[in-house]
Amino acid sequence: MMSFLSSLVDVIYLLSNDATGYGPIFEEEPLDIVYTKESPDRLISMNCRARANPAPTYRWRRDNWEIKLMELPNEHYSLVGGNLIINNPEEKKHAGTYVCVAKNVYGTVISKEAKVKFGYLEEFPDEERDPVTVKEGQGAVLLCAPPKRWPTEVTFRWIYNEFPVFLHPDKRRFVSQSTGNLYISKVEASDAGNYSCYVFNPQIGKGVYSKFIPLISTEEKKRYKADLVVKFPDTTAMLNYNVTLECFALGNPAPHIVWRKIGATDLPASAQVSMSGALLHLYNVQYEDSAGYECEAINQKWQDWHQAWLYVEAAPEWAVTINNTQKDVGSEHTMSCVANGKPGPYIRWLKDGYSYGKGELKFSSLTFEDSGMYQCIAENYWGIIYASAELRVIACAPTFELNPVKKYLLGANNGRVVIECKPRAAPRPRFTWTKGKEVLFNNSRISIMFDGSLEILNATRNDEGVYTCLAENDRGKANSTGTLTITEATQITVAPEDTQVMVGEEVHLQCQASFDPSLDITFIWSLDFRVIDFYLEWKHYERIMDSGELKIMNVQLRHEGRYTCTAQTVVDNVTASADLKVKGLPAPPGGVRVEEIRDTSVKLVWNRGADHGSLILGYTIQTRDFYALTEVDWRDASTSPTALDGMSVMADVVDLYPWMEYEFRVYATNEFGDGEASIPSMKIKTWDAVPVVAPTNVGGYGGKDGELIITWTPVQPQYFYGKKFGYVVAFKPHDEVDWWYETISDPETRRYVHRDASFRVKSNDFQVREFQVKVKTFNSKGDGPYSLSTTIYYPRDVPSESPTDVYSRPVSSHEALVWWIPVMDTGTGLQQKYDDTEPGANRIFVPASMNQTRLENMLPDSHYLIEVRAYNGAGVGPPSDPIEINILFFAAPSVAPQMWRYISYSGKWLYVWWHHISYDWFGNESFPLYYKVMFRKTGYITGPIYMTGWHFIDFPMPQVGDYELEVRGRYEGGDGPIRKIRNNSHINFLHLLKDVQSFPNLLLSVCLPTTKQSTVSPYRMTCLAVESTNVTLL
Repeated sequence: MMSFLSSLVDVIYLLSNDATGYGPIFEEEPLDIVYTKESPDRLISMNCRARANPAPTYRWRRDNWEIKLMELPNEHYSLVGGNLIINNPEEKKHAGTYVCVAKNVYGTVISKEAKVKFGYLEEFPDEERDPVTVKEGQGAVLLCAPPKRWPTEVTFRWIYNEFPVFLHPDKRRFVSQSTGNLYISKVEASDAGNYSCYVFNPQIGKGVYSKFIPLISTEEKKRYKADLVVKFPDTTAMLNYNVTLECFALGNPAPHIVWRKIGATDLPASAQVSMSGALLHLYNVQYEDSAGYECEAINQKWQDWHQAWLYVEAAPEWAVTINNTQKDVGSEHTMSCVANGKPGPYIRWLKDGYSYGKGELKFSSLTFEDSGMYQCIAENYWGIIYASAELRVIACAPTFELNPVKKYLLGANNGRVVIECKPRAAPRPRFTWTKGKEVLFNNSRISIMFDGSLEILNATRNDEGVYTCLAENDRGKANSTGTLTITEATQITVAPEDTQVMVGEEVHLQCQASFDPSLDITFIWSLDFRVIDFYLEWKHYERIMDSGELKIMNVQLRHEGRYTCTAQTVVDNVTASADLKVKGLPAPPGGVRVEEIRDTSVKLVWNRGADHGSLILGYTIQTRDFYALTEVDWRDASTSPTALDGMSVMADVVDLYPWMEYEFRVYATNEFGDGEASIPSMKIKTWDAVPVVAPTNVGGYGGKDGELIITWTPVQPQYFYGKKFGYVVAFKPHDEVDWWYETISDPETRRYVHRDASFRVKSNDFQVREFQVKVKTFNSKGDGPYSLSTTIYYPRDVPSESPTDVYSRPVSSHEALVWWIPVMDTGTGLQQKYDDTEPGANRIFVPASMNQTRLENMLPDSHYLIEVRAYNGAGVGPPSDPIEINILFFAAPSVAPQMWRYISYSGKWLYVWWHHISYDWFGNESFPLYYKVMFRKTGYITGPIYMTGWHFIDFPMPQVGDYELEVRGRYEGGDGPIRKIRNNSHINFLHLLKDVQSFPNLLLSVCLPTTKQSTVSPYRMTCLAVESTNVTLL
């Protein structure tokens, strides 16, 4: 009986509060909690708050069992608002999965699940740890063996000898955050000591440490090959989260770790390598980061590598969700929700907190019992999400209170008129229309639409009158009335015409219309269905007032397209369109892609871009490799065929470096010039090949105690042609037949030292021993050619003679030149270099083949003492007679000259001038001699340098690209500071005038040449003074 009365009260409340009441909507839901016994509060608080009208009541469930908060008193549980408080929690009684249940008369919803777990970190065992004995140069592993814990996410550190002295990981030492183990790639004598593993759990704020592990090192320095001992496993990461992969190797020398993404030339953009290569961090991982990853450990003895896969999956995320819905009783209804995720989420439903099916919910005939709160749940391994909505089934008589028929209606003559009739009613009512007292029926011109609206086609003045909509269902009926007036139709009288213009010109598009004089008209212009915003695009578009005419100023290629004029009144609108063709530079090609990859060539394919009214004459392919200096360092590529005509859509790019990362772009050329380059292709890497370049400048000398030092200039990286690049050094005494070989795996190595006591000069050697040396390259594909054999010498003693006739003179305030007569080589094979060996002196080494050098970074107005000595592998010879030099020049000024630029009216010449720098005869600055001018393309390091005594210069204005112009003074004391300006090829005289209009007090002087004498020489100039918009001849 009480249940029946409660249900009756609920129904009465629903009917009386239909407009304002609604079901529960969660504003705060419980979260996962890790509780520790050491917590000072000795309680757990789980929050829950829902918004609803009327206010909801709350209940809680633990492991799907309802907690009896009202019926039975409980010393542990209490309810504060919607929040659940657990006092003096116990693991056996209170650990589990909790949900909050919120309910009112409209329905019931449950919150997402929240887990309560008890955190702990056990102590390390009390047993003493065994010592670890290792030889110097060998690798060592100290095992942490961490204790049991929850949560499992902890941080590991190692204590060295005493607390709190923590070990700092570096290239040799690594602490795995997966196992806690300490790895030392090569043990040194300083590593001996006692080590303790420290484990810290940040969520419970507790740390423990193990017993000390003694590390004992013994003397025996050997080299050991690289051996990977920490190898990351196949890993699954969550989308938009971070993941760290570990890789570490033992070996002597300490191995270098290199990371690669299999099948790609680069690591992901979000990747970061740390801990001297031991850790690869991938931040905010995406699906495209899912791939195989490889770490390679390299030292001079060996290379070791490991591969494993990274999989990226995702928690559920709503793609289509549900919304509050109000439906008529007896109608059909479908509820569905779609969630993305990996693996694909499982969809299930709850109604008022209880299971209600899965997949899609379909109702063929809704009843009042179908009303309630529905929750769609999507879940997979990574998480669970909830979506809540209320379904309300209603029934009511028709009413026009909220949406009556408009009282005054307008329609265009010969146009289509729709009079809306949308009352609130459930179930759907039957509609009847009348005009005055005449009942209307469907015919060829008049029809009653499904939603109740009345449609009139080809309306005339005879259709004016009073219209009434009558709506009726089984609950009642209602009507609403409006008056229809017919106006004159709007018509385009002057339509825009197809037009063709050049880039930079101005064009007018006409548009005029006739319309009913009682109405206002508005003209709207759109380009390719995008409405033109005259406020934001004022630089190019202007609408002529009191008409629909459109003016387009300084037409650019992007303004090409279909322009549509719309003449619109409140009753109707009409449109007219015209095509604008813009002739100019060709558009960039599209879809640039590499279809075939070889070792020194690729097959490049592209799609032709728009020619912009001028036949494309040809295409140019540009490349940018891994070693490009800047982002704009693109270079024209060699192709097959050599010349690419305007019909080309593919070509072979040849003469590429093997095993080199490239990207490509293409631009087209027509009669107006070179067009914009395409978007670069995806980066690719050419196949590897056998190296063909040998090291250069192979040489060397004999040192002390049987040392033979062999030197060479390393091969540039672009000539590696493959991975695992290195050198093979071959050498032998001049009088022997067999060569000695040594393999060097480091491609950046430039010298090798071989020690052999038998190499010392023997008693039967006159002064030196001769050695033949040569060096070749190799990679994973094979061996390259040897360099030419070179003779080097092992000397008996240091040079006994000193250089003579040393002479020096200053050339600026910071530089001086030094000459000398070299030591005579009387068959001793001296590897001569020249320097000053005095303590604190600046030292410069010069090859024995040279007898002069330049001293730099000297101080102005200073006194110097210079000595020259011969040098070989055995040491330094006696000094030459010292000479003195005085740097009498003052330093160059510290201020660069002020500079201005003008561009000719035609835009074809650039004029630059600058102020002469005034010279202070009594100051501390050197005298000016002339000026240096460099004009180069932006992004390039070098360019042509012009020297002039004038303070102005001119250049042909580049039509494509950005350029930089630098001016600096040359003084007795050297070069002065640089003044730089950047020049865009699109800047012209009209732009300068437009800039002047924004500054009414600015006086701009523009000089035009009338008599040209030379490219870098004075002009006779005619100058204009421009103030605001007035131009006056000077």
